[in-house]
Amino acid sequence: MYQWRKFEFFEEKLAGKCSIPEEVAGKIESCSSGRGKIVLGCDDGTVSLLDRGLKFNYGFQAHSSSVLFVQQLKQRNYLVTVGEDEQVSPQLSAMCLKVFDLDKMQPEGSSTMSPDCIQILRIFTNQFPEAKITSFLVLEEAPPILLIAIGLDNGCIYCIKGDIARERITRFKLQVDNISDKSNSSITGLGFRMDGPALQLFAVTPTSVSLFSLQSQPPRRHTLDQIGCKINSATMSDRSELIIGRPEAVYFYEVDGRGPCWAFEGEKKFLGWFRGYLLCVIGDQRNGKNTFNIYDLKNRLIAHSLVVKEVSHMLCEWGNIILIMADKTALCTGEKDMESKLDMLFKKNLYTVAINLVQSQQADAAATAEVLRKYGDHLYGKQDYDEAMAQYIHTIGHLEPSYVIQKFLDAQRIHNLTNYLEKLHEKGLASKDHTTLLLNCYTKLKDVEKLNVFIKSDDGEHKFDVETAIRVCRAANYHEHAMYVAKKAGRHELYLKILLEDLGRYEEALQYISSLEPGQAGVTVKEYGKILIEHKPVETIEILMKLCTEEGDQAKRGTSNGTYLSMFPSPVDFLNIFIHHPQSLMDFLEKYTKKVKDSPAHAEIHNTLLELYLSGDLNFPSISLFDIGGDVNLKTRRPSRVAMMSKAKSNGKVSAKHDDLTKEKDRLERLEKGLQLLKSAWPSEMEHPLFDVDLAIILCEMNSFKEGLLYLYEKMKLYKEVIACYMQAHDHDGLIACCKKLGDSGKGGDPSLWADLLKYFGELGEDCSKEVKEVLTYIERDDILPPIIVLQTLSRNPCLTLSVIKDYIARKLEHESKLIEEDRRSIEKYQEETSAMRKEIQDLRTNARIFQLSKCTACTFTLDLPAVHFMCMHSFHQRCLGDNEKECPECAPEYRSVLEMKRNLEQNSRDQDHFFQKVKSSKDGFSVIAEYFGKGIISKTSNGPTGSLRSGTTASSSGF
Repeated sequence: MYQWRKFEFFEEKLAGKCSIPEEVAGKIESCSSGRGKIVLGCDDGTVSLLDRGLKFNYGFQAHSSSVLFVQQLKQRNYLVTVGEDEQVSPQLSAMCLKVFDLDKMQPEGSSTMSPDCIQILRIFTNQFPEAKITSFLVLEEAPPILLIAIGLDNGCIYCIKGDIARERITRFKLQVDNISDKSNSSITGLGFRMDGPALQLFAVTPTSVSLFSLQSQPPRRHTLDQIGCKINSATMSDRSELIIGRPEAVYFYEVDGRGPCWAFEGEKKFLGWFRGYLLCVIGDQRNGKNTFNIYDLKNRLIAHSLVVKEVSHMLCEWGNIILIMADKTALCTGEKDMESKLDMLFKKNLYTVAINLVQSQQADAAATAEVLRKYGDHLYGKQDYDEAMAQYIHTIGHLEPSYVIQKFLDAQRIHNLTNYLEKLHEKGLASKDHTTLLLNCYTKLKDVEKLNVFIKSDDGEHKFDVETAIRVCRAANYHEHAMYVAKKAGRHELYLKILLEDLGRYEEALQYISSLEPGQAGVTVKEYGKILIEHKPVETIEILMKLCTEEGDQAKRGTSNGTYLSMFPSPVDFLNIFIHHPQSLMDFLEKYTKKVKDSPAHAEIHNTLLELYLSGDLNFPSISLFDIGGDVNLKTRRPSRVAMMSKAKSNGKVSAKHDDLTKEKDRLERLEKGLQLLKSAWPSEMEHPLFDVDLAIILCEMNSFKEGLLYLYEKMKLYKEVIACYMQAHDHDGLIACCKKLGDSGKGGDPSLWADLLKYFGELGEDCSKEVKEVLTYIERDDILPPIIVLQTLSRNPCLTLSVIKDYIARKLEHESKLIEEDRRSIEKYQEETSAMRKEIQDLRTNARIFQLSKCTACTFTLDLPAVHFMCMHSFHQRCLGDNEKECPECAPEYRSVLEMKRNLEQNSRDQDHFFQKVKSSKDGFSVIAEYFGKGIISKTSNGPTGSLRSGTTASSSGF
């Protein structure tokens, strides 16, 4: 074992000077530790308890003679002793076992205290003959059960099991060897082992190692080895292994036999185990000295070595190792803290030992990483970069990666840096910068194989930042790798960006978009549609049609409705990709409108198409991008700035485009399409069109599209604006034709348009006799204006002569003369009838009436009394009249209708709004007023509260 290094990982405690207190007077025969105290048994029968620092606490007389063995229990504060007491009779042995409860103290005299002895047992009985006790061990099972094993010099083990305090015990005997030589058969060591529910007992003699299985009845013995050890040379490890010390080596035993052995030379006087360390007191027969060694078997080093005097007992308590010497001095040794041990190793550059030490003592990961870092720094300083990197890799997760990376940024150490970054990614601790650095390392090394392994790993999940990897691969022209990462990660936009911007593979990009889900495909088209439209307009439009109409699913498309279509993207969402390609936009929207007839976005689509159709040089739509309100006054509306600039630009190039017949033809075709769109999007059965009317009017005005403007005005019933267009163009024939169409009241037209047209010709200032004559014909036919108004209107045009209206005036005068003559005859007729009525009334008042009817008017039978005669010359039987004798049944209905008519007229006279409405809507308002006077409605007067006349009535009532 000379190759094992020696270190001083332990140090002496209590300043190196300590001894057994003077209160312990007898020779120490036995000792034990536990529950924070040390218990000493002496040859005078006393037991002493020492506190921390080996300070005397108290003592008591346990036995009358020597205390051979003592054990402090761990679970309960009990003390078990074996010693000699006075022999009561020759038949009874003086050797007995006592159990003391250290929590119960009994006064003994005035100055001393002793614990309560709760049980005394005689060890030897008739069934268990007396022999010398060589070893003693107590196992605490489930309280209050104890198992006590007592080893004897004759190879027997007496076992006592049960509740000792209540003496509910069982005794049994185990036999190890039947050798007659007691020196080779005495029990020198005992050890309990708990293997789950199984309880096992190791027994050691100078010539054997045995194992008893106590769960079997009777207990079964198994010999593990044919060698043994002396007393105090056997102990148990913390893993329940039996350890025995012999002069040539130290042996470990498991339940199945001998395990590892360690060749430590010298006589093993004492053997112990402390926190994973093997404790040995070795006697050197050559010089007679004793050496106390502490072995770290895992790391193969001697943690402490010290020459000591004759050792009588070895204990472990308070985290220290306590050696009690034969001269009652003591040595207290404690382990140094981890930091001190590591500093010691670092000073000697023993980094591997330090690493093994922290790992064997199960230090936390951070502490282990710190040791590895220092070892790596040491190797780095020695320029052993490969080994240094191996240590740094073990620190991943605890050491900041930048600390390592900055040491290996030199191009000559790029391989080490690559290795470290790979491990960093494997553990999922890499950041974006680490990914960038690793990929740059691959590209600089041109290591395509490693790049493939890193990028195309089959673990199902990337251990790096996807965007960073794609960016670095693109920068290094590894486009295929970048595309692989983007596709695997589902980053479709980055995949397409590489295809379009870096590789220019437009057809492949279109195929990839077609393979995506509709929602994702729509997003990618919005982002990269401008590039695709520029290079592959036809194919891009086909994809857009599939997205917006679901051409691939004909079953669904056949049952589509407005609700279903609303789930598809709207063509309006893709307008921005056509910003520099209006012709393609027009083709796309035309295809869509032919395919889909009930789209929710038809209004926006038609608005955009109108702008394209009506634009002079096919500029991209601009006005429809703004919100146009429906209530804005068209006269005050101004076109957008972009559209104004577009129009100015197009107007500035009109002269240059005259020679370009193709462009002119195209423009005319678009205008024709625009007019057809206006008509198809506003059919006669619809009240509101499928486009923005205000926007359409602005577009027509900006682009001087007269046909569309006239159609819109006509649909909106803005007839005056229609004729204003013709007036502005001085199109007289069109004006008259328009008035013929829109001025016919029988077809819902506005006859007042003829008056506006006459006013236009009256203010024209040029000769328009032919047109005026034609206008007068329709004015005369529909009696739209009085002749006086016609004369006043036409008198403003100095170019018109009286001959223009001479025939019109003559016909009107002749017509008026006929009306006057008819009125005169009607007046004479009414006067004659009025005179006859007055005469009849006077006759009724002054002359008697002779009734000559001989039959009843009701029943036509001969009239007899009683009879009733009415002034209307009707006669009735009284029985035929019934209860109604005050009015003639024949004349009453007519009379009642006259009265009802009169009441209605009087009631209407109070409704002024109705009166003025009739005056306003009538061609001749004076005739309405005359009618009211003629019916006697507004000629009556009534006295108010003050006797004054009501406004609106006349004082005259004569003739009514």
